[in-house]
This record gives sequence, C-alpha cells and structure tokens, in this order.
Amino acid sequence: MAFDPNAVLRPVSEPRILENVYTEDQHRRLLEVARKEGPWSLILAQHFKSPEEVIATMSGKLPEGVTPTMDMFLTPCFRGHFAEGGVVLHDGIEDAFYNKKFLDYAKSYWNAQYAHPTLMLFNIQGACHSEDPGHLDGVSFRGMSYQDTPVWLLNIMGKSGLFKNYIRKMAQVITWYYQGSEGGGFTYWPDGPLNQPKRLAAPMWNKGVVVQNELMYHRGEANGPMELRRPKGLALHSLFGADPDVADGWQITTDGEVIQKVPASEMRFLVHWNGEVFMDIQDMRRTLEHKDDLTRDQVFDTFIKDLRSRGVEIEVPSDPLTDQVFIGTLIANYDVGVPRIYPPEAPGPMQLAA
Repeated sequence: MAFDPNAVLRPVSEPRILENVYTEDQHRRLLEVARKEGPWSLILAQHFKSPEEVIATMSGKLPEGVTPTMDMFLTPCFRGHFAEGGVVLHDGIEDAFYNKKFLDYAKSYWNAQYAHPTLMLFNIQGACHSEDPGHLDGVSFRGMSYQDTPVWLLNIMGKSGLFKNYIRKMAQVITWYYQGSEGGGFTYWPDGPLNQPKRLAAPMWNKGVVVQNELMYHRGEANGPMELRRPKGLALHSLFGADPDVADGWQITTDGEVIQKVPASEMRFLVHWNGEVFMDIQDMRRTLEHKDDLTRDQVFDTFIKDLRSRGVEIEVPSDPLTDQVFIGTLIANYDVGVPRIYPPEAPGPMQLAA
C-alpha cells in the first residue's frame, strides 16, 4: 500500500480554538519571568547542529545545486523555558503550568482518562520573517524524546509512519499575544499536508488552540514591519532580552551590541504548554514503567531494513546522528516535502523543493 501522508500526518482531533486562555495576572507573571531571567537564545541555536538537521525538521529539501548553510535559516525568533520534565523552573508561575483547566482540555481533546503536564516554553520575537514552510514539533516516543534525541530524528521518525505504535500521546495548549502592525498569524494543516490548510489571523491576544502539533504540519507567519524583519548583525549567537532603558521594551544583541530595539507593541509572545495523556491505566503503566520502549539501535535498524526493502542502497554509518549522507537519505525517502497549499493571505515561506 502506498504511503499516504494525509493519513499519517494529522492530529488525533481537529484543533480547538480557545479565548482568554490565561488570566491577566498569569500573563503578567509569565512576561515578568521572560524579562528577569533572559536574555534568550535563538530557537535555531538551541535545537540544531547543522543545516541538514534543520531541513530534516522542516519540510522538503533545497533546490538542486544549493548548498545549505545555517545562515540561510536565521530568523530572529528566540526561545525560553518555563518548565521542563514536569518541573517548574521559575518561582511564581506554578499555577500556569500545573493548570487543571489545561489538563481537562488535554483529556477532552484525546477522550483520555489521565493527563499530566510535561513542558512549558515560550517563543519571543520582534519583527520576524518566516523561512518555515511548515513543520512538526518534536515527536515523542516511548523511550525517545527531545530530552535525549535530536529533534530532526524524532520528526523523521514521525513522518515515516514506521513507529506510530510508539508515539506518546501529547496535547498542546498554544497561546499567542500579538497586536503588532503586520502579519503574525498561524497556519496549520489539520487534514494533512496535501490538503487545504486553515489559519488563525492576527491580531491574536490571549487566543489559543488545543492541538497535537507533533503530527500536524503548522507554521508561524512572518510579522512586523518588513524593513525590520532581518536585523543587521543577527547571528546564531544573538540574544533577546529586556531593554534596560524602556520599562516594557525589548532588544536584540549580538556580542553585547544592541542591533535592534523592539517596542512592546511589536513583540510577539507565544506560550506553549504541553501535557501527556493516557487513555487508561494500562496505557499509563506501559509508558511510565517503560514496558515497551524504543531504542536508538532499534530505530536505525528499522530504517535501514525498510530502505533496503525499497531497493535503497545504504551503509550503516558509524554515527548515524551526525552522518550527513545518512540524514540526507532519510530526508529523501521519508519527508513528504512542503505542504501543497498555502493560504493566499499568509506571507509565503522560503521556496524549498517539493
């Protein structure tokens, strides 16, 4: 049977739109942490070691003859964490993370009996272009997650459909705060990457979705004044933090030099809460007691066996996590390419090859 990306790459349920996700006081305290505990590094710098890994996480491949570099994917979008591994990292925001309302959203979304919070992060940026044609968040499997496995590998595993029985059941509550002058919406493909997308258009202030982003293509759209979307001097080690001279302002720095001031009116703040659900007590025990976990050797053996069954000649690399030829082979055989349809209202992504 032919591989059907629309059957594999779609969430368990249609995303559910939320209004007034956080209280004003919660939002104030979350922003206070972002101001006091920064500055924050680029998403690109935190998760990827090579341009090939970026391409594996995004959709498709570069056009023939184009050699990828990390600079090609530089966007002034930064990230910080409020909670990891089920643990709050900063005092004063416990109620936002250990959030009964969110747990109820997650259980209802999956029609599951149990849930617990696992992660809470934020993306923060000023004016920003979008080179993202659509991506999956890091897919989690029993035995393998973003905490011990590169995101690019997790996403290729998810896209392949070979490990669907090991996927951990996650739900996200994604919330946006943005009232800027241009763009800033959210495009998503709930019916698979070959079908029509849907879109939440900005302004989005305290608006959110309940969703399974690990198996749904989605992308943040470009935002802010066009002339400010590529700050001069932006580098892989640039930082985003509070502007000490403006009470609610922000700034981007490179090597300690301010390369852009960001007023509060143009700051886009995304808060991502993640919870894991269990359909029943047996499902919970299988996961928490590690009764049926994947191993890396099992994953690579599965890939190599499947590729060879397709007639693809492939050698077993000494280090499959960094071998660029091996990564490229996985991309070529398991990535479905870019989504086929984009909303006409949304700013387009960099043109990756289909």
